[in-house]
Amino acid sequence: MATGVDDVFSTDTTQHWEMKRKASFSKLTGAVPRTIPGMYNVVEDPHADDKKEKLWKLMETYLPSDVHSIQRSIVNHVEYTLAKTRFNLDPESCYRAAAFSVRDRLIETLNDTNAFFHEKDVKRAYYLSLEFLLGRAFQNALVNLDIEKNYRTALADLGFNLEQLYEFEHDPALGNGGLGRLAACFLDSMATLNLPCWGYGIRYTYGIFEQKIVNGRQVEYPDYWLTLSNPWEIERSDCTYAVRIYGNVTEYRDPQTGRMRSKWVGGEIVQAMAYDTPIPGFDTYNTINLRLWKACPSKEFDFHLFDVGRYLESVRERQNAESISAVLYPNDNTQEGRELRLKQQYFFCCATIQDVLRRFKRAPGRDWKELPEKIQCQLNDTHPTIAIPELMRILLDVEGLDWETAWDLTRKCFSYTNHTVLPEALEKWSADLIAKLLPRHLLIINEINFRFLNEAREIFGDDWHKIGRMSIYEEGNEKRIRMANLAVIGGTHVNGVAAIHSELVRTKLFPEFAEFYAKKGIQDKFLNVTNGVTPRRWIYCANRGLADLFSNWLGSDSWLKEFDMIAGLMNHIENDSFRAEWAAVKKENKKRLALWVEQRCGVKLNVETMLFDIQVKRIHEYKRQLLNIMYIIHRYLSIKRMQPADRANVQPRACLIGGKAAPGYYTAKTIIKLANNVSQVVNNDPDVSEYLKVVFLPNYNVSNAQVIIPASDISQHISTAGTEASGTSNMKFVMNGGLIVGTLDGANIEIREEGGDDTMFIFGAKEHEVDAIRERV
Repeated sequence: MATGVDDVFSTDTTQHWEMKRKASFSKLTGAVPRTIPGMYNVVEDPHADDKKEKLWKLMETYLPSDVHSIQRSIVNHVEYTLAKTRFNLDPESCYRAAAFSVRDRLIETLNDTNAFFHEKDVKRAYYLSLEFLLGRAFQNALVNLDIEKNYRTALADLGFNLEQLYEFEHDPALGNGGLGRLAACFLDSMATLNLPCWGYGIRYTYGIFEQKIVNGRQVEYPDYWLTLSNPWEIERSDCTYAVRIYGNVTEYRDPQTGRMRSKWVGGEIVQAMAYDTPIPGFDTYNTINLRLWKACPSKEFDFHLFDVGRYLESVRERQNAESISAVLYPNDNTQEGRELRLKQQYFFCCATIQDVLRRFKRAPGRDWKELPEKIQCQLNDTHPTIAIPELMRILLDVEGLDWETAWDLTRKCFSYTNHTVLPEALEKWSADLIAKLLPRHLLIINEINFRFLNEAREIFGDDWHKIGRMSIYEEGNEKRIRMANLAVIGGTHVNGVAAIHSELVRTKLFPEFAEFYAKKGIQDKFLNVTNGVTPRRWIYCANRGLADLFSNWLGSDSWLKEFDMIAGLMNHIENDSFRAEWAAVKKENKKRLALWVEQRCGVKLNVETMLFDIQVKRIHEYKRQLLNIMYIIHRYLSIKRMQPADRANVQPRACLIGGKAAPGYYTAKTIIKLANNVSQVVNNDPDVSEYLKVVFLPNYNVSNAQVIIPASDISQHISTAGTEASGTSNMKFVMNGGLIVGTLDGANIEIREEGGDDTMFIFGAKEHEVDAIRERV
């Protein structure tokens, strides 16, 4: 058994360090001694205080995870956390108690992971994202900790079914689409790879929204995902940071250096309070952290205003602060909505940068020149780009660095992931709005732009067209700040998320930047990092039958970490037993989805005869749900015109569409209405309904996707070529044995290259043909 850090972790500095998990840790069973990093090794110190030694002794073992110990943990939380008795324990309370018991084990590994990273003084990565579409945590944690079997047995002995308890967990309402789900998959992957990474975002009270379909139309309701509290998060009231908004900038001469310096004063102060969610890796002891910020008022309650009868005013400051972290993507069709969005972005970036720098400065005597050697911030899209001038502000105004040093450090600490080549989707903020909300940052952005354009003139001379395209400012009736340009200028690398997308980013979106950096000898400014998804959630958790099939025929479950091993299944594709097992798994998944659809939508699907044709993703014109609906109408009319004898030769098909439309996106919401109107016509036509069913699947989220995706026979990924950055749902469908109907766009291209032309039904124009077609139209 391990007794110290050297027994648990590889400390050979000649190799890339990694955290090891010995056989005794694989099931987390028994009272395994915890690691003792040198910074906490008070047991061996002969001069250690007796009380501290006793404290360490009490904390030196992990909670055991045998069946009896799990039951004891659950029952303790039933009584001491939930204040329930043996007489009123219902399934929902049992879920919460079980979740708290798992969280106890996650906290142990999280604390020791952080202690290990601190002792090794490793470089850390920070993933800044406005979205984290996590999905349910309960099953994922049990699987990654390798204790699902013991929990199933422990709960069964107590009279509860684990699979039924999974259903009591609310999906965290922290994301909307592929951007947020990618962030969640990255966290799982980074934890599994033993990387020292943290995620940072916002703890939304109501998330994006809960979608309900009323008379065929999308209606948005608050997503009360925190109603019963969130057992997976840890409130960190000890970790709060002040965030200033509005105010003005004053200048003064530094008495020590003689340089003029700026100071941001006045305005309003809100507090950012941290909530931590442990993210466990699979088959490792590594557990990383997702830190989300909640907005709190600096002054909770004005007693004087209340005392004189001004009740609403007495809590106005609290309401204004809490609105910042209330919802994801507030409607920006109004000036107030745009201002709130910018507040959100700055709020979480300001708190995050302060937190990152606090961790960096914790080592005594650390030189600022070490900053890029110890931190790297990845900006997931342009939403966190304001973090660049925020870091500059702190280095200049708080830490007293000169501009050249601060800018050199800042540029080395950031990289930017681009998620779209659609010009209208690239964030541009009104310069007047930034001047009002963040006056100091506007001055910093002005200086960044001025200095960069001088560099650009050295390369391009008086080519004002190129220089204008590279400017952070977009000129016009209203000056606007191009956040994408700021992200390119202020970081080390820019990556796209699929091969074709990365090429378009370089050649069509930022061609002047690509030329500029190439002429400066920087060849790796623009990179490709194709998106990915975690097979732990999207096969093992979502499709256990298929996961077992993979493991049985491959001889192990190592494919869950080395997915290339899946190619070994090709050795069995002609085996009748393999094919029969595969078909049986698919049929069970279709039965599960058919039951789900009947319960939620009232439509019965024939599992025996129907092909399941699925398109689930954010509703948007470029994703072309409208094209899919037009095809469904065409198919309906074709079947309707047939003679009854001819209809018998038609392959029955269930067309399932799901996804949310942004509240202010009228066209997308109209597409949802059209889909529901079509379903009413088709499903109620006795001539056709046996051969075609149409269903709009409401409130599409991660948990629903884990039911929907494994059941697909084919799935639609039909964006106009050159518009979909990558897409990740295509990967999930393919991993679960579904075929793709799609265009040569995004990751479809690489999936086709990997799987072969015969695994995908391709149609439509290629990317280089689209512009000519548009011109003809």
